[in-house]
Amino acid sequence: MLRTSTKAEKMVVKEYRVLLPISVEEYQVGQLYSVAEASKNETGGGEGVEVLKNEPYENEDGEKGQYTHKIYHLHSKVPTFVRVLAPSSALNIHEKAWNAYPYCRTILTNEYMKDDFMIKIETWHKPDFGEQENVHKLDPDAWKKVEVVHINIADRSQVDTKDYKPEEDPATFKSAKTGRGPLGPAWKMELHQKADCPHMCAYKLVTVKFKWFGLQNKVEGFIHKQEKRLFTNFHRQLFCWIDKWVDLTMEDIRRMEDETQKELDKMREKDPVKGMSATDD
Repeated sequence: MLRTSTKAEKMVVKEYRVLLPISVEEYQVGQLYSVAEASKNETGGGEGVEVLKNEPYENEDGEKGQYTHKIYHLHSKVPTFVRVLAPSSALNIHEKAWNAYPYCRTILTNEYMKDDFMIKIETWHKPDFGEQENVHKLDPDAWKKVEVVHINIADRSQVDTKDYKPEEDPATFKSAKTGRGPLGPAWKMELHQKADCPHMCAYKLVTVKFKWFGLQNKVEGFIHKQEKRLFTNFHRQLFCWIDKWVDLTMEDIRRMEDETQKELDKMREKDPVKGMSATDD
């Protein structure tokens, strides 16, 4: 059994910035569409995404939006050293998300590890070029300790070889409906020069806490590596799928989410041999 660390609590915090040639308004639809599609791609064989709740919310501060509660069944997706040391109950991750767009907050926890594990992702979607500092308004001393990581969706060197898909490469993709793309080496500079071109930045503040004795640094580093990989691949897909979602309305998206939820439940019951493959060892 893994042991809880007795060291003083220390959490690794990084801010990932993703610049996109998409407007803040467009991104709201594109993000939800892409999440639903990605969930289907990662589900099958008893694993994947289980949606427990997807409903409107409003809190005491007047913040309101859409609340979702999902369970990720991830046994084959965790690194081998965690799979060997932890019981199967430790490999299910609960994700609770409050989408008060353009601000979103997501918290991932695990019932087995309780307060010893948490990933918090807070995102501001801003109509700028990713040059604002401390958009999350952290205490100045806390902000000094945050590492800022810039993600370039058109830079193939930021993509793992096993993740690369030619049809999801912004450097070669051109949208038939919007005319955007392909994104060349100087696309960010060109975006600055085109005042009428839609643009936005997702500022994703990620806080990771993992307090298991002997594994803390290794797992926290692994989690941040996977978050960067996830953000990179997801936004490459989102841009290259633009012709599939750019004409959709929020009503279309909610209807699609309902259909996807039912489909995910069926897919998780499929033969494991046809489900998800083991990766990320």
